[in-house]
Amino acid sequence: MTQTATAMDGETVDEICHRVLGKTAGVTEQVLGLNPGLAELGPRLPGGTAMILPDAAEAQTATIDIVQLWD
Repeated sequence: MTQTATAMDGETVDEICHRVLGKTAGVTEQVLGLNPGLAELGPRLPGGTAMILPDAAEAQTATIDIVQLWD
């Protein structure tokens, strides 16, 4: 399930993701994929720009595999 958000004047996609979803890691790319043409508006969005956000539970976060040589 997706949700929508509206940008305040001068807000970035990362700021919106943090405000609405509580995280930005791995989510920004999903937002740009869900909203064709959003990146063309520039880094600071005009106020009132509506966008689709992924569901917080479905938003993927980056994972790093850690290799330890010794315990």
